[in-house]
Amino acid sequence: MHFMSWIALAASVLATLLLVYVAVIDIATRSIRNEICLALALLGIAGQLASPMQVAESLIAATILFLLLLVIYQRRMIGGGDVKLLVALAIGLPLMGVFKLLTVTALAGGVLALMHLMMRALPQPRLAPAGSSFLRRVYAIERWRHLRHAPLPYGVAIACGGIWTVFSQGF
Repeated sequence: MHFMSWIALAASVLATLLLVYVAVIDIATRSIRNEICLALALLGIAGQLASPMQVAESLIAATILFLLLLVIYQRRMIGGGDVKLLVALAIGLPLMGVFKLLTVTALAGGVLALMHLMMRALPQPRLAPAGSSFLRRVYAIERWRHLRHAPLPYGVAIACGGIWTVFSQGF
């Protein structure tokens, strides 16, 4: 295996770990940290160092995606953290990878939305007492947020799209 292949593999593994972290933190806090997005963007560039033309193509695609998402963000249809995360991931992907990222993210977002709609039929949980399982605590908090019309943790869907794209084509 060439040195550049090892770098690309390491970038993919680190990106996957960061995306899992993003999903967990987005569920817990409904925020996506700038440092994580910057790290993902840098990992994307590092994974493409063997092909400077691909880096240029990725930066152009990410710029176009940013401009489109900026319009959606201004209409309050997507959060700023979601914009940052999608653009950071796009920096490490070729044009077709960006399309795959957006497609899988949209599908994962649909599943996430269906899960939140199904929560309406579930009983109102009592507060999870100390010592409750992690899943029970997450359920109680998410149900409470759902009843107060909190936004979906769409970073979870973006992380799913990112992980799928990284595994299916490399970062």
